Amino acid sequence: MIYVCKLNLFFDLTVKKKCQMPRLEDHCWSCSCSSKADTKHSSGASWVASKVEEMMSIITTVLGSAYGSLHDVRTTNLIRRGLVLFTVGVFLALVLNLLQIQRNVTLFPEEVMTTLFSSAWWIPPCCGTGAAVIGLLYPCLDSHLGEPHKFKREWASVMRCIAVFVGINHASVKLDFANNVQLSLTLAALSLGLWWTFDRSRSGFGLGITTAFLATVITQLLVYNGVYQYTSPDFLYVRSWLPCIFFSGGVTVGNIGRQLAMGGTEKPHMD
Repeated sequence: MIYVCKLNLFFDLTVKKKCQMPRLEDHCWSCSCSSKADTKHSSGASWVASKVEEMMSIITTVLGSAYGSLHDVRTTNLIRRGLVLFTVGVFLALVLNLLQIQRNVTLFPEEVMTTLFSSAWWIPPCCGTGAAVIGLLYPCLDSHLGEPHKFKREWASVMRCIAVFVGINHASVKLDFANNVQLSLTLAALSLGLWWTFDRSRSGFGLGITTAFLATVITQLLVYNGVYQYTSPDFLYVRSWLPCIFFSGGVTVGNIGRQLAMGGTEKPHMD
């Protein structure tokens, strides 16, 4: 009897424990591994995006500063070359104009500073400005045509070109011919020889012709308006050899501008 009671008590306790155990379907199970992976992925993407944005900002800043520095260097170099060419033009104008006045090739009014163009004081700055424009145009045109000029690229050649140009000007007032046509043909041959010896480029020849044409037209207008005059004109109001002087002057100033643009770093290249 006692044994039966103990057995029933054990059976009742077992049933109660089974009833108190939680069932799987009563609880919602969740895995924390997927949430942790999503959090790590999003944080990693944000970090990469922030680093890429930071690098792009640094690259943009560096490129902007480099471009600004390069622009400043180019502007400074352009101004420096323009001032040198202006000075050369003023010096050549003073020397050559004085030579023509002494030989009575050009005549100016006797009044000094009574009107804007009453004296030859305006010739040097005008020639200096023209020399700066022409000297800066030559390397720009070479670059635009894709034909960098490398013929006799040295300062010694440029100085010889200047000497020949001054010699042509000196010959225009010193040589005596039967008529101005013979003198003009001689100076034309000398001017072409100067171009062939120190230039030989299409851009140099084209700009030389353009310079001669424009300068001759301006001179014709100045003489026509009585600013000054030429003695014994045979080409409208001027001498027939004047375009030859302008052509050789354009080629000479162009060579100076090219040499300044390249900085004298290249060696001469003989064609």
